[in-house]
Amino acid sequence: MNPEIQTIWQEIRGDISSAAAVWQFAIIAVAMGVAWLINGALRSYVLKRVQENRPIEEAKLAIGGINRALFPLTTLFFVWMSKLILADFQHVGLLALACRLLLAMAAIRLIVYAVRYIFPPSGLLKTLENVISWCVWVLLALHLTGYLSHISEALEDIQFNIGKTPVNLLLILQGILTVVATLFIALWLSRLIENKLMRTEDLSANMRVVMVKLIRIFFMAIAVLIALSAVGLDITLLSVFGGALGIGLGFGLQKIASNYVSGFIILLDKSMQIGDVITTENHYGVVTDLRSRYMVLRKLDGTEVVIPNETFITSSVINHSFTDRKARVQMPIQISYESNLELAMRLMLKAATMQQRVLKDPKPVTYIIAFGENGIDLMMHLWILDQEEGSMELKSSVYLDIWHAFKENSIVIPYPQREVHLVSRQ
Repeated sequence: MNPEIQTIWQEIRGDISSAAAVWQFAIIAVAMGVAWLINGALRSYVLKRVQENRPIEEAKLAIGGINRALFPLTTLFFVWMSKLILADFQHVGLLALACRLLLAMAAIRLIVYAVRYIFPPSGLLKTLENVISWCVWVLLALHLTGYLSHISEALEDIQFNIGKTPVNLLLILQGILTVVATLFIALWLSRLIENKLMRTEDLSANMRVVMVKLIRIFFMAIAVLIALSAVGLDITLLSVFGGALGIGLGFGLQKIASNYVSGFIILLDKSMQIGDVITTENHYGVVTDLRSRYMVLRKLDGTEVVIPNETFITSSVINHSFTDRKARVQMPIQISYESNLELAMRLMLKAATMQQRVLKDPKPVTYIIAFGENGIDLMMHLWILDQEEGSMELKSSVYLDIWHAFKENSIVIPYPQREVHLVSRQ
């Protein structure tokens, strides 16, 4: 067992029924009370300042982190200061044990706060939080009981070679933990930069998405290199891995690589943006998300289609809102030859202008298409700005108003009629 930990347990066993233990318990209680008061005051102050500069959601997230981490950190500060002062007068084993417990609690809450800041809410996030908490408490328990050093020595004794390099199991575990920690820090830093970039109005939406993805990839690559160097591995060995990865991308992963490259091309050339209305592969809808590998298209019936980015590079795509979000709606109708043609055209235009979704500029127009077999063929063109909402409901409302207007003004909509002549032969 670690000599320091052994001394702590000896002092606790010796002082558990003495006045020294009472003083230490009192100090811990007072430190918790003072920390609670300071936590409440600072929380109110920070909440006011944060809400002035950030959206409400970010303010809640910042206050949540303060609530979780400030209390154990403040308590730890007072307990640690008291331990330094009392160490010259009496045993402080309880205070030393409390410092370690408070430090573990603060570490758990800070890590969980950072995890919630990096990853979106999900069931996996809750599981990850529980795993982090259990790992920290188990490591602390092993440290306090003295088993951690024995486990470390046992892992260090398990040695083997990777090529010509001797390694042991403890080194591998340290490397994994170092990689995870550096990746975690890299994701946290990239998320900070991403949030600032996404609020920047000087850059287009596509450019912001591209920069966010490049920043995340850059930070993750740097984190892996730093982690490998920290555990003593030669990063020049990654050249072999890079060559193998290049071959894999060239053969087995060419479709995946093509989708990723296509995604960056789409984002950079601005041929498609979030909110555009497009038609591709018999799918019509609104672009709701652009990812590195795929695009999410929300159709008018509420369903979402996940389409690989390569599709938009190798095939034709109709972008209904590429340069102008206005869309033309065509409405054919036929009237009888006996009806008043000019009146029918005016009634059609009036029915269209009564709809709020129909634009006044350009204004609706009506054309005579042809003199058909059963009546006069007319076509009305009108324009809308929210084509992502569809046009079926709009057409139905306009047709219904036209129907009522035609009935009131004796405008007849013809239908095919056939005359049959019976000829008798004697």
